[in-house]
Amino acid sequence: MAIRKRTWKTRQGEIKAAWVVDYFDQKGDRHIATVARRREAGDYYAKVRIDVRAGMHTAPAKSVTIAEAFQRWVEHGQAEGLEFGTIRQRCQHLRHHVEPFVGRVKLAELTLPRVNEFLAELRDAGRSLAMRRKVLTNLKAAITYAQGQGWVAQNVAKVAGIKSSDRDASAGPLREGVDFPTKKELSALIDQVSDRWRALIVTMIFTGMRISEILGLIWFDVDLDSGVIHVRRRADAWRKIGAPKTKAGARDIPLAPTVINALRRWRLTCPRGKLDLVFPNGQGNVETLQNLRERVFLPLQRAAGIVTADGKAKYGFHALRHAAASLFIAHLGWTPKRVQTVMGHSSIQMTYDRYGHLFSDPDADREAMQKLEAALRAV
Repeated sequence: MAIRKRTWKTRQGEIKAAWVVDYFDQKGDRHIATVARRREAGDYYAKVRIDVRAGMHTAPAKSVTIAEAFQRWVEHGQAEGLEFGTIRQRCQHLRHHVEPFVGRVKLAELTLPRVNEFLAELRDAGRSLAMRRKVLTNLKAAITYAQGQGWVAQNVAKVAGIKSSDRDASAGPLREGVDFPTKKELSALIDQVSDRWRALIVTMIFTGMRISEILGLIWFDVDLDSGVIHVRRRADAWRKIGAPKTKAGARDIPLAPTVINALRRWRLTCPRGKLDLVFPNGQGNVETLQNLRERVFLPLQRAAGIVTADGKAKYGFHALRHAAASLFIAHLGWTPKRVQTVMGHSSIQMTYDRYGHLFSDPDADREAMQKLEAALRAV
């Protein structure tokens, strides 16, 4: 195994130079890798030595590109019967984010610094923090799949991450009245909602369920005697019923008396269908999100006076989920772990990222600062 410099003269008489890494892999096959700079050659040399000794080196000539590996990972997901929405998201990530920036890079040539550079390129291109995190998650999964197929020796992206300081400039704590309704606005929604949609609205306000979970809820999973909803399924954007997307999504949520009463009344007139849905359309089938938003939630907000300066409805359905979490924290005294469980977050960090500031006690903080000031004055 050796590193040597190669020079040559172009037809125009210009002298060019490059660095060559000449080595044998664990099978005894000879390979030559050419890079532009001496430092890159040294880094590649060190990496190859480790991989060859471990018996897991894949030469660039035998490696596929990131785009090719990602595409085969998508096709594998299709063969495994993953949801259409999941496949579509992966295809979008490949087409709009992976291919334009790192699609042509060979898996065997990918390094952790190049992954971090890729994330920076996405940021500079205007991709949001949430989008960059999703793309990175899928990139890691695609390389793990490629590793299992023998196309690459290791997953260098596995330890990559986006620092908490690398946030969008506009990002910040969720704000009551801006990101989710105030208690006054929630009361106005409940007062204005018609009997046809009352059960749906109060269920969302007092349970924090995702709209997909609401649309996929069946009566079998609603225990009104015990006052509990068992979240065990969801309906995707194409009205297909399936299991929650994560293990944490399967959970039990306690019900407030107003929700129990509203659901009891609604059950008497709820349209019946083969799926036994709690909130179906008029034919008993899965309702569409667009229909609920355009014909129910947006008009309800306008009727309740919950609008922006230009008269548009202020919130989307997900804002009710944030509102529910704020109520759990402010009025039930639940611990972060309990909030995580009921909200169906996959990690406690996710709960803190979204709602950590709501666990604070301004009155206690004010009293503590007064004590601090008094202690300094007493010196």
